[in-house]
Amino acid sequence: MDDDEFECPNPQVRVAAGLPVVLVAAVALVDVDGRILLGERPLGKSMAGLWEFPGGKVEAGELPEEALVRELKEELGIDISASCLAPFVFASHSYEDFHLLMPLFLCRKWKGLVTPCEGQRLKWVRASELANYPMPPADIPLVAMLRDFI
Repeated sequence: MDDDEFECPNPQVRVAAGLPVVLVAAVALVDVDGRILLGERPLGKSMAGLWEFPGGKVEAGELPEEALVRELKEELGIDISASCLAPFVFASHSYEDFHLLMPLFLCRKWKGLVTPCEGQRLKWVRASELANYPMPPADIPLVAMLRDFI
């Protein structure tokens, strides 16, 4: 491999702590009123009842932007273009069974009406009110970044 080449990390690479690394892409959808969309994790899923930014796991051979295009169509019934996703910040957090690496993108433009396609509750929330919603530990540091930016 040349010095200017590198391989993308495999989502299953083990970190020093011995945990598998899971790559999840998330998005802060921002509406025309400056509110951010949150979804509540449904019953039966891990961390049920916590609020999170829409998104999902990045599949093997998939870019984070591609994962978001796919996940937002499946979860929310909206169409977005990867070119409308602006990289913003990322979370890196160790849970008991895995280490999460989660890039968070911003998106202000999509086609269609946001609809909960997987039974989740949705809320449009002002950035200043995000801290009022219980979130997974990895998402919490992102709240201050969004509050200061949006």
